[in-house]
Amino acid sequence: MRTILQRSLVAIALLAASVTAGHAGAWTQKKHHLYDRLAFNYYFADRNFDRDGDRVDFANDGEFTDYNLSNYFEYGLTDSLTVLGSLTYKRIEKDDDLRRDTTWGVGDIELGLRRRLVENPIGVFSVQTLVKIPETYDEDDPLPLGNGQYDVEGKLLYGRSLWPLLPGYTNLELGYRWRDEDPSDEIRYLVEVGFDLSPKVFTRAKLDGIFSVDNGRRRDSSGNPTTTNNFDLAKLDLTVGYKLTKAWGIEAAWTPAVYGQNTAAGATYTLAIYYSTP
Repeated sequence: MRTILQRSLVAIALLAASVTAGHAGAWTQKKHHLYDRLAFNYYFADRNFDRDGDRVDFANDGEFTDYNLSNYFEYGLTDSLTVLGSLTYKRIEKDDDLRRDTTWGVGDIELGLRRRLVENPIGVFSVQTLVKIPETYDEDDPLPLGNGQYDVEGKLLYGRSLWPLLPGYTNLELGYRWRDEDPSDEIRYLVEVGFDLSPKVFTRAKLDGIFSVDNGRRRDSSGNPTTTNNFDLAKLDLTVGYKLTKAWGIEAAWTPAVYGQNTAAGATYTLAIYYSTP
């Protein structure tokens, strides 16, 4: 745990020194305003993080791929209360020298609410609650789309504009996810910085992390290497975007796993289009 915390501090320092404006987490949408992002994602892994955090090859020269189309939205019920959610259609495949398994369908659904508590010159403070719903697939498939468990998450968010010093923002998030039955509960954190490089071009970076509380069952019987029961994982999300109009924009992202334990060590490549009420 101490090594992971040390790596986190180093990665956070690197992010703070890097450049990345997109949609930041702590802010709520204005009343009746919509933010919607449709993304095509390709994930590939041929290695796991073991218990010591080292990258090891999958057994039998294995590979895991996940092609998915995801939609994330936020809608302002009031100026200080936003409803949010995500839906993903997946095609996943695990292939090795012994067998090949393929599954497709709708993955876990997430629905939540974000409430702005305070907004002043110091920044924006918000709270968020979210539930993960696993009712769209069969968890007993040889290669399931998820772990079949309900999750409930509570989170505290802080955001601050860097203007007039810089044309950007920073966003911090810390939360706890309660997971039903076998999986361990999780501490979740996110560190994000974003910048406008020009009136049309923006960029951002995120360190998105999960610490397992290790209170779940240790046995991981699923064939999906990304849905293990007790794991740590940190991902570095690097995004560049272009504003087509005041409302529409496109993004490209690369999201590699930086470190972890007991989960797949892969990377995601993303192309997305978004709409934001001007």
